[in-house]
Amino acid sequence: MFAPRLPPSTNVTMRQALILVGGQGTRLGDLTANLPKPMLDIGGRPFLQRLIEEVARHGFQDILLLCGYLADRIVDAFDGVTLHGARVRCIIEPQPLGTGGALRQAADRLDDRFLLLNGDSLFDFNLLDLQRVADDADWLGIVALRALSDTGRYGRVTLAGNRITAFAEKQGQGAGVINGGVYLLRRQVLDAIQGLPCSLEQAILPRLAAENRLFGRVYQGYFIDIGIPADLQRAQVELAQRRRPALFFDRDGVLNRDAGYTHRVEDFHWMPTAMEAIKHCNDQGWLVIVVTNQAGIARGFYDAAAVERLHEWIQTQLRAIGAHVDAFYYCPHHPEGSVPELSIPCHCRKPEPGMLLRAMEDWPVDRSRAFLIGDQASDIEAATSAGITGLFCQNGVLLDLVRGLVD
Repeated sequence: MFAPRLPPSTNVTMRQALILVGGQGTRLGDLTANLPKPMLDIGGRPFLQRLIEEVARHGFQDILLLCGYLADRIVDAFDGVTLHGARVRCIIEPQPLGTGGALRQAADRLDDRFLLLNGDSLFDFNLLDLQRVADDADWLGIVALRALSDTGRYGRVTLAGNRITAFAEKQGQGAGVINGGVYLLRRQVLDAIQGLPCSLEQAILPRLAAENRLFGRVYQGYFIDIGIPADLQRAQVELAQRRRPALFFDRDGVLNRDAGYTHRVEDFHWMPTAMEAIKHCNDQGWLVIVVTNQAGIARGFYDAAAVERLHEWIQTQLRAIGAHVDAFYYCPHHPEGSVPELSIPCHCRKPEPGMLLRAMEDWPVDRSRAFLIGDQASDIEAATSAGITGLFCQNGVLLDLVRGLVD
């Protein structure tokens, strides 16, 4: 069985993410005296590692950490590391120049469009969905917004349609919409940095709003900011215990028409509503994992590289609509193959449960809310052996089935 691989995206509009990790975290007192806030331990892993993994699972391949305070601690842990297929690099700010200054420090490495995230908060939503606004508007920045019953700690964002018109300072209690600390930006936003130090939140974003070039989209996903001791303690409990529901999909016959040993782009034809079904899972916070038998490799009809190229293309197709597959698992074996080293009985070829069990070790799956959708009895048997529910989808209306499970 081959390990999961997040194929690189060729969609240059959404391949790069930057994370702001340079702040001192003074509100946490002694906890950050010798450690940057994003490096604080959450359930055995630095908070920053959890954030990087969340970004990487969406298919971002180039992650830049904008470092400042105690930068060496972050550089030692992450510079040059690859996580879930994403290469991580650090950029060190020589002196504190604000979040806008940190962004300018990275100017020569920026793509035309990139994601920017605060390094001390986690906002769980489909990051790729931000491009839905980008496709329809004249924008320089798009902000992910979170609706809260009490915005007192954060201040409020005012919207007119999907345009942000104002940012209000912290003003008592009450429901409203806040800045979720995740942004899709164009490189031209650097032109708004007219002097240093410069704050993204206090200078750049209000200016873009005044120019009618800042947009927002409201999401309802899990949100936590570890900037104060009470929420840090809450994160240490909640994030350590957190599991995700998951939908496992067979590939041929479920996501695409089964033409027999499909391994070329020209032979791949999406089933009706399959792409929409995957995006619906993404939007609802469910993991999407494909588990597919690929006996054609063992039979010598094609090689593993052909399968991975096809999966790369699938990801590119999905990213165009703001969707993604979290991981592909495939079995290259068959006991009657012609490639000797692959012509063996194995634990991963369905109806054996090996691919499912491996995926549930690799990902934080809530097994009580995990399902496999397939078109063969072997799919259902594999699901049963793995301790999850298997469901048939043979009429091609995948979106209806998915909605019935995840909504």
